[in-house]
Amino acid sequence: MVYAYVGDNLLNSFLVSTGTAAHPTVVGQFRIWIMLRYTDMSGPGYYLPDVPYTMYFYEGYGLHGTYWHSNFGTPMSHGCVNLRTEDAGWIFARASVGTLVNVHY
Repeated sequence: MVYAYVGDNLLNSFLVSTGTAAHPTVVGQFRIWIMLRYTDMSGPGYYLPDVPYTMYFYEGYGLHGTYWHSNFGTPMSHGCVNLRTEDAGWIFARASVGTLVNVHY
């Protein structure tokens, strides 16, 4: 789950897919360092053009919209936090570079 807060006030929550056991999502406290409305993503065995609402928070790890699966609630990614495109758009509209991201299980 992703929980969106302003201060101590919970604004929204979203079901997500995180990294698989082979490609876990990093854990820790980070800040968004770049936001891209669309970007291409690739790695060993995948190429994903025009990934929407990408918010990188640590190296190549980010929160972003996902059009290639709908298995939210199940680990599916190579380490990123996959959201429904609409949910990623909601976050993107309210976040900015420097927004705090806490990742934990």
